Amino acid sequence: MTGATVWLTGLPSAGKTTIARALAGRLRDEGRRAEVLDGDEIRTFLSAGLGFSRADRDTNVQRIGFVARLLAAHGVTVLVPVIAPYADSREAVRKRHLEHGTPYVEVHVATPLEVCAERDVKGLYARQAKGEISGLTGVDDPYEAPDAPDLRLAAHGRTVTESADAVYGLLAGKGLL
Repeated sequence: MTGATVWLTGLPSAGKTTIARALAGRLRDEGRRAEVLDGDEIRTFLSAGLGFSRADRDTNVQRIGFVARLLAAHGVTVLVPVIAPYADSREAVRKRHLEHGTPYVEVHVATPLEVCAERDVKGLYARQAKGEISGLTGVDDPYEAPDAPDLRLAAHGRTVTESADAVYGLLAGKGLL
């Protein structure tokens, strides 16, 4: 089986993890090996102790990228729903995949800030508005949207299944299924 890394980038509460989990379920139902490397879970286990400075965010993204590439090189479709706010950090992960001949696709879950703030899955936008936290990506910390992702997904205008189907179609079109 062909493995690949599918990097889903976007603002907090954009729907990245929900889409990744739905797609992983579909792939597993088809007998494919699929894993989700959720950004929050990675921060708890692999990147514990890192903060949210640019350097720490870059380190976190590189660690996730390394694990994703390793799994993908062994035939796993790795779904990576991680904000990864900096374009150069995401590009370094893509480059490392290409250097090793490991397929990599980037999906920009392009949910507008207003929709993400309304969803506020983790309460981050509310906490930032109250002054309890700072450095929230897309609000008072930068988010560099991809210029040319393999797929730009307006997930807020689709169901979760439709969004997962769009990513599945991208993988199928690239011969990665």
